[in-house]
Amino acid sequence: MERILIIKTGALGDVLRSTSLLGGIHSRWPGAEVTWVTAHGAEPLVQGHPEVQRVFALDPNDCAGAAAELSALKPDRILSLDDDPELCALAANLQQQTQAVLAGACLDSEGQPAYTDDGECWFGMGLLSRDGLQRADERKLANRRTHPDLLAQVIGVLPGRPALHLSDRDLGIGAEVLDREVPRSKGLRIGLNTGAGGRWRTKAMRPAEVADLVARLASRLGSTAVQFLILGGTDETERNQELLGLSRAAAPAAQLIDPGCDHSLGTFAAMVGGLDLLVTSDSLALHMAVAQGCKTVAFFAPTSPHEIELYGLGEKVISTAPDAGNYARDTDNSTITGERVAGAVLRQLN
Repeated sequence: MERILIIKTGALGDVLRSTSLLGGIHSRWPGAEVTWVTAHGAEPLVQGHPEVQRVFALDPNDCAGAAAELSALKPDRILSLDDDPELCALAANLQQQTQAVLAGACLDSEGQPAYTDDGECWFGMGLLSRDGLQRADERKLANRRTHPDLLAQVIGVLPGRPALHLSDRDLGIGAEVLDREVPRSKGLRIGLNTGAGGRWRTKAMRPAEVADLVARLASRLGSTAVQFLILGGTDETERNQELLGLSRAAAPAAQLIDPGCDHSLGTFAAMVGGLDLLVTSDSLALHMAVAQGCKTVAFFAPTSPHEIELYGLGEKVISTAPDAGNYARDTDNSTITGERVAGAVLRQLN
């Protein structure tokens, strides 16, 4: 039996989409015992997965203490997928203690963050690139391969698809929220997760365009046939209130519901999984939808649409601005319009 240790702690969406590796791992090493090392907040994203035998929640500030516990598991293989210096050091330390086969992020002979040769296809486009950040950015802009395909090459398995296995409690609470806020009897459930985190603000769809999207869909589908659930993270309460105000002004008869932004990670995921369709930025909600087989329309401006695999579940709306996909903080997102996104939604509903 192969004992395999996966180190992947963040970001949350990246943790979830990295579960695409698990099928390939078990195909190559039948009966493998997989331990997934992740951050405390990410536990619900991997804890219930039937192909993960153990989840080890890590405090990034205590990697030295974690190394002692993890080395006692005697892993045969370490798959190191985080480029943070502390986690590179953890992987290198574990490899030295256990003599396990290591693939991915580690330390070089001088103790600096680096990666194994088989990680070039992925880490060569990031902060650890051996050719410098300018060349890494050029490669990322030119890349047309998906994240599951690239990671599968790093560890030498066939690419698969991510999966999210939520607890019965989270599924129950999520269903209860949906049944209360957007009952099936009142029409389709369309989730609007159009915001973004702090790093790339122009991942978000402009509020006026969200209102235009609502107006177009309500007009085309009928206000009594569709319900719009305004979704977002804990720091998006103010934005969602703005979206509600603008959307109600643009489409007074539309059914617009704000379920709040204070749900647990598992409950939020269950709500996403219970939608008829999700409109979303390149965010955690996108990966939650894909991992649960939810129909999705995703839009992209600063980040790469090519890394995202939708597995036939939906459609991408991609910025046509000259700086699309440049991973800058001020990327032009003006071509992500209500008209374009509404067209994609209607095609998917058909």
